Amino acid sequence: MTTSAQAIRAWSGPAILSYGYRPFFLLAAIWAALTMALWVPMMGGAMPAPGVFGPVDWHAHALLFGYSGAVIAGFLMTAVPNWTGRFPIVGWPLAALVALWLAGRVAVTVPLGLSPLAVAVVDLAFPVALALAIGRELVAGRNWRNLKVLLLFGLLIVANARFHWAAVGGYASGDWGARLGLAVVLMMIAVIGGRIVPSFTRNWLARQGPGPLPAPADRYDNVAMMLTVMALLFWVLQPFEPVTGILCLIAGAANLARMARWQGHRTGGEPLVWVLHAGFAFVGLGFLAVGADALGWLPGGTGPLHVWMAGAIGVMTLAVMSRASLGHAGLPLSAGRGVMALYLALIGAVAVRFGAGFVPGAAGMLHLAATLWIASFAGFAVLYWSILTRPRVDQRRANTAG
Repeated sequence: MTTSAQAIRAWSGPAILSYGYRPFFLLAAIWAALTMALWVPMMGGAMPAPGVFGPVDWHAHALLFGYSGAVIAGFLMTAVPNWTGRFPIVGWPLAALVALWLAGRVAVTVPLGLSPLAVAVVDLAFPVALALAIGRELVAGRNWRNLKVLLLFGLLIVANARFHWAAVGGYASGDWGARLGLAVVLMMIAVIGGRIVPSFTRNWLARQGPGPLPAPADRYDNVAMMLTVMALLFWVLQPFEPVTGILCLIAGAANLARMARWQGHRTGGEPLVWVLHAGFAFVGLGFLAVGADALGWLPGGTGPLHVWMAGAIGVMTLAVMSRASLGHAGLPLSAGRGVMALYLALIGAVAVRFGAGFVPGAAGMLHLAATLWIASFAGFAVLYWSILTRPRVDQRRANTAG
């Protein structure tokens, strides 16, 4: 079996196909910006919904399953080789996976006259193919510890299929399939973020000099994870019941307390590190917002959900994409002013979108939030274009020397 490193070194085609994170991170950012740019006129009634979904369903699906699916694919195609030493999907096999993802976006967005079943089949082809490839490598590499990540990805496929089914009958965004999809992505952040946030923080703080380091994983993390699972399960099944609200408040406090043990307050000197804490903080803050909403303490609407969708998912994925892209390109793990501006714009978008729920007729605030979101992800695509489409720095130097 060719190792991932051997396959990458052997690839002589376009650099963007030399590693799985490259095309998927770039396309995810472009899609996030494009989706929001299309959503603004739809939201104002100036543009009809494309494809087989209604406007709100298309918006939710495009970001929850389209954008998140691409980022998760890029992350897994970076992480699985580290976990197993295998998974050499580069070159044209990688291009085929990218084509499947693009086909799903076209089928859902462009009115091609396809039946709802055909649209679902095309859209689900990519995550199913990726799950099979990941499962093969985890089993072959006997990496049993990370099978739970594959299980979560499988649940995301189930949620996507249910979303398509519910869309045939009407409003899929309010169905349990959409909630399951969001809950699965949040669980991935809780599981994977619970590993990388304290790990990257510890590495950075150790280079800064003496001082406390993030607490190691212990029983508290296990309790916080159990509360997270329980609260999300109740939210998926009964989102507006008082017991769900109480569980979400408890889970929110537990996640924020868990994060407080990771010394995030000491990372203000490096945006690549503090933004990871900001992204994880939105998991806990989202629980608090959703819990308060379930108990009737908020004016309603989708503002609380956007703390999770734009905050936890948006900020955490942007943080991971920006850091991983630098590291795998052989560049210093330090964010400049441009990257920090992307982070601040996205955090601002979350704050404005949540605040819009308290202002009647806040169309201007909604447009501002959308603009900040577009600026953040379009800015990532611009700033990271050369990083994701050109060979690693050490490879360019070797080619020049040769």
